[in-house]
Amino acid sequence: MCEQPCQDQFSRRTLLVTSGVVAAGTMLPGVAFAEPDDAERTGEETRTVTGTLPPDVADWFYLPVDVPRGTRELEVVYSYDRPQVPPGAKGNALDIGIFAPAGFQLGNERGFRGWSGGFRDRFTISAAQATPGYLPGPIEPGRWHVILGPYTVAQQGLNYKVDITLRFGRQDPRFTPNPAPATAPARNRGRAWYRGDGHLHTVHSDGRRTPAELAAAARAAGLDFFVSTEHNTPSASLQWGEHAGDDLLIINGEEVTTRTGHWPAWNLPAGKWIDWRYRAGDRREFRRFADDVHRAGGLVVAAHPFATCFGCSWEYSYELADLVEVWNGPWTLDDEAAVTAWDGLLRTGTWLPAVGDSDAHHPDQVVALPHNVVLADELTPRRLMDGFKAGHNWIAESSAVRLSFEASGGTRRAGIGERLTSGTGTPVTFEVTVSGVPGTTVRLLNQNGPQWIQAVDASGAATVRFTTQSRYTAWLRAEVRRPVPTATTPDTMVALTNPIFLSPP
Repeated sequence: MCEQPCQDQFSRRTLLVTSGVVAAGTMLPGVAFAEPDDAERTGEETRTVTGTLPPDVADWFYLPVDVPRGTRELEVVYSYDRPQVPPGAKGNALDIGIFAPAGFQLGNERGFRGWSGGFRDRFTISAAQATPGYLPGPIEPGRWHVILGPYTVAQQGLNYKVDITLRFGRQDPRFTPNPAPATAPARNRGRAWYRGDGHLHTVHSDGRRTPAELAAAARAAGLDFFVSTEHNTPSASLQWGEHAGDDLLIINGEEVTTRTGHWPAWNLPAGKWIDWRYRAGDRREFRRFADDVHRAGGLVVAAHPFATCFGCSWEYSYELADLVEVWNGPWTLDDEAAVTAWDGLLRTGTWLPAVGDSDAHHPDQVVALPHNVVLADELTPRRLMDGFKAGHNWIAESSAVRLSFEASGGTRRAGIGERLTSGTGTPVTFEVTVSGVPGTTVRLLNQNGPQWIQAVDASGAATVRFTTQSRYTAWLRAEVRRPVPTATTPDTMVALTNPIFLSPP
């Protein structure tokens, strides 16, 4: 550890390699704070680092900070220039986070202490509390690393400034985690259909709602559960116990936000962190963290695969994903593209259950538009994951939408996500019942496209029947659409189901 500020020691830019695993990034000049002369040191000290990142840079940069013993609180404030750029060019956007002395190697959960992306310009960590997105805990002496992530860089480069302030004195009492319970007894109806939103944000990442506001919005939307999916941090999972209750199950998750696609990890233990510092070309690393989620009892969701923001569209293969989010927020052209692509996977024999989530960030974005209605043996995280993994779910615009979908042939029946075995010439009848959807149309589609379309009158209720055979139909799925255009589509999705499959004996 440096006894004096040690910028010179870190002036060499190097590729970081640890135990054979490349942590895709570059070391920046760092700083050190002097060790205290006595154990009763108080007050604070600030060090400043400045620099410029050219447009052809790595995804991650690491700024070392040598922290002495006796540090009570750490604060980081950063800024960077935002020059005007011509239409079509990328401006400057810089993300930030931090790792403790336990290490910043890829997947090092012990070292990770927080991430806020580009959402806030400062954060503070102490034993008792931390800025949302960051993990409270003692400020251990040793080498910390501020991580800078240039999301986009203008052609003229990105000038940054980072102020690191240490405050000295006795450590505060440690923060006590309060995670959500794994049950919501008032909502648990045994084997039943449960409504839940699997993609939501609060101030713990880039959302504008507080956790209390999000929980209130979920209750108002008629949800039984939701999955908390903050970008790249588990900090919210440490306090959901304050907002869950007998009437609302809150499941821990994380939206793993890489530079080549986002994948919500559903059903993680409280406090578990999944690393995001790799790209689609790093297949081994994606597999490593997908396997980590699966070992924890969770699911991997390919989020908004055709989203148009940089880094948001899905560039990974689907082989490690358990689910694909085909409908994200209010219906738009990228959702239409996602449903078309998912339908194409079905036609080639790739069965990946579809889900839909609101991805609500702000109070003007509607929680549960859309959400999932999933069949589970009980309202617990494990049983809900079982239902999703099997594709026993459909997607609804709101809790006002009701739907059932079943196939029957002789004495055999099958529901959403299930398979009915039937002779190639034996009639099989599919029946869809809907309510709460006035002025819509019900469409039934198989591997050859739309097979039946029926209007729903002003009552909003209808039953649609369609008879076919396994010789002609490999699977059938249902859509409910409203003939009201959006800014980018000719109509609006109201409900969508996973398929029911047919196969000969």
